[in-house]
Amino acid sequence: MFGYDDFRPGQAEIIAAVLAGEPVLAVMPTGSGKSICYQLPAILDERLTVVVSPLIALMRDQVQQMRLLGVAAMTLNSQNDAAENAQARRALRAGELRLLFVSPERLLMEGLIDELRGARLARLAIDEAHCISEWGHDFRPEYRELGRAARLLGGAQVIAFTATADKATRADIVRRLFDKEPRVFLHSFDRPNIELNFAVKEQPRKQLSRFLARHKGDSGIVYCGSRKATEQLAAFFVSEGHDAIAYHAGLDHAVRARNQDRFLREDGVVAAATIAFGMGVNKPDVRFFAHADMPSSVESYYQEIGRAGRDGLPADTLTLYGLDDMAFRRRQIDQKELPEERRRVEHARFSALATLCEAPSCRRQTLLAYFDEESPACGRCDVCLGKVAVRDGTVEAQKVLSAAARTGQRFGAAYLADILTGAASETIARNGHDSIKTFGAGKEHSKTVWSSIIRQLFAVGALESASAEHGGFALTPKGEEILFGREKVALRDDPIKPREPRVSRDAPALDAVEDGLLAALKRKRRDLARAENVPAFMIFADRTLIDMAERRPATLEDLRRVHGVGERKIARYGEAFLEALEEALR
Repeated sequence: MFGYDDFRPGQAEIIAAVLAGEPVLAVMPTGSGKSICYQLPAILDERLTVVVSPLIALMRDQVQQMRLLGVAAMTLNSQNDAAENAQARRALRAGELRLLFVSPERLLMEGLIDELRGARLARLAIDEAHCISEWGHDFRPEYRELGRAARLLGGAQVIAFTATADKATRADIVRRLFDKEPRVFLHSFDRPNIELNFAVKEQPRKQLSRFLARHKGDSGIVYCGSRKATEQLAAFFVSEGHDAIAYHAGLDHAVRARNQDRFLREDGVVAAATIAFGMGVNKPDVRFFAHADMPSSVESYYQEIGRAGRDGLPADTLTLYGLDDMAFRRRQIDQKELPEERRRVEHARFSALATLCEAPSCRRQTLLAYFDEESPACGRCDVCLGKVAVRDGTVEAQKVLSAAARTGQRFGAAYLADILTGAASETIARNGHDSIKTFGAGKEHSKTVWSSIIRQLFAVGALESASAEHGGFALTPKGEEILFGREKVALRDDPIKPREPRVSRDAPALDAVEDGLLAALKRKRRDLARAENVPAFMIFADRTLIDMAERRPATLEDLRRVHGVGERKIARYGEAFLEALEEALR
């Protein structure tokens, strides 16, 4: 049915546990194939699985995909018209459905639980299960009721899936969702096909422009921290020759839907978007993800870059960050109405992200260590490739911290850099700071270097914002420990040497003929997708077309050997793609 020769790592053991009727909590990285872990059991035992998902767009995509494979799947949601929802209810009562996708709010609506109890319900599958926990990075109060819903369903098997859940979040999910201890499957968080790159914001548009130039013709997402920035960046990318769209919640609904459809259905579209777009897009062939603005936590970063390369082929990422970003994120946490324990956790999470940005060693090692996973240096991230130099920076740190302390712990990076380099100004003279001990004590470095050191000290928690209103820096207890010689600190040299564009070692190596065949197959896929009004990847994924271009099948039997080609799709599209290959080879 699916056209796969084998399972991806971890899938078989999870599916076996689901089929055995066990409660399951599976933590698997985005792109590792979580969906098949509840789709396949529903098909095999020919009973109903209800899938709870937070996003209507994802539900609709999965329904379309299942229907193309001949599986009876429907969704109940607020964007359906009355006739669609009535049809889904009739199919439910008639016992025809194998998969029903609902939101948590819809599941708890009056009457649906009773209908499900009478519909031979086999299991309740919870997608994005981290939303259940207040310790999760994307807590949603409506998810909190799913444990009660499971009990009301009268003993239906409960299975839950998430890509990001640390130890505290996993324990909270188990406590709130399951009546008995589930089988917990914790798979590697590593996504080896995704390259990790970070850069200090200098000229963001130029930095993004260089990054996109390496991916001309690829589909990708550029995350922006504000609605205005999405529109400005989309216009800039268009002026640079890219096919780009903007997406944010403030756009007119018709414009938003049109832009999302273009991204889903066409190749080579760049979406400049707020992060809600990435969460709602089920597109496996996203080749890059860039952060124009700093994400909010390591979990958010991991989930966001996970939107790229879900087909297992190489994908690239770039995260731009700066001191202003860090200060803004910390202010956000301080200004939220949160219990102090939650605020402490949020600060710790952001500090972990700042540490990842300023990591003096392999990015992948640092990222996976956050999830309690050990790994060797990847040899492929920007740090590994750029050979960033790391040194004992305690003395330089003490100069910065002394300058901050002696000037009253209220001035920003530019002012402190002027103090350290001995750059007299009217303001410094008026404040009498040209006579303090640290004035000119750092003439061995430029202002740029001192700004980098100040940023790193802020990232490691030695400095904090002195005032939400006026900015500036104050020493933290950790900063005092460093200043008085009770703690050392390592610093890295900026800037990182620029990474040369290169082809990933995992990239498929197509010759000129195969490249031409792939282009012809993509054109055929595009035409069929337009005719059927579905996203192109639902016809066949990029990986399938690449395999087709390499194998050059001449018969339907040959086509069965191509990755991702099942019987249903052979019957539906086989002849069309064989004809496209034949024409391209003439």
